[in-house]
Amino acid sequence: MASGGLNDAQVQQQIAQMVAFINQEASEKVEEIRAKADEEFNIEKARIVQEETLKINQQFERKAKQVETQKKIEYSNKLNAARLQVLKAQEDALKDITQQAGDKLETITKDKAQYKKLLQDLLTQCLCQLLETKVTVRVRKEDVDLVKSVGDASAKEFKEKSKLEVELVYDAKNFLPEDCGGGVEVAVGDRIKITNTLGKRLELAVQQTMPAVRYHLFGESGTRRFFN
Repeated sequence: MASGGLNDAQVQQQIAQMVAFINQEASEKVEEIRAKADEEFNIEKARIVQEETLKINQQFERKAKQVETQKKIEYSNKLNAARLQVLKAQEDALKDITQQAGDKLETITKDKAQYKKLLQDLLTQCLCQLLETKVTVRVRKEDVDLVKSVGDASAKEFKEKSKLEVELVYDAKNFLPEDCGGGVEVAVGDRIKITNTLGKRLELAVQQTMPAVRYHLFGESGTRRFFN
């Protein structure tokens, strides 16, 4: 062995030191890599957890909104159904009142003296509205003789009011329907006519008084802006 050289023991010792250094470096590197990997894993895990939590919260909010919307729809449907039931009950009550009023029309026509005077007044009213000198008078078949009996009196009353004389032509072919309730229809030719039947007058009376009837029966409506 040369002078100043390393003997085998020293060489082995240096090699062992180098190996130990390398192993130490390797261990530190492994720990560094593991620590970095753990850090990145934790960061990624936190990101994923945050994203999934956000998604779950968003889904929950959507579900909550859907449930709330569905509840509002169901409530609105039930409220509308209840309103329709109330409206139907009100309409049924009004129809019943109208029907009762219609039934009472029969009592008017059964009282011949009262009905005769009414028929005269209705005929006179038609004449005053038309202001014609020749008209055609139509009534129910059963009222033909009765209207003829008051025709002259109506014509006379019309003349006193209008200074006009009128010729009354009684239609013996075209009669008013039985369900009109009685009364007259006066026409000038085929284009102009005034229907003054009890049924028509009842219909007009119902239209005019219905708001007041509704108010007295059902009270003030929250949706009605005007009372007429």
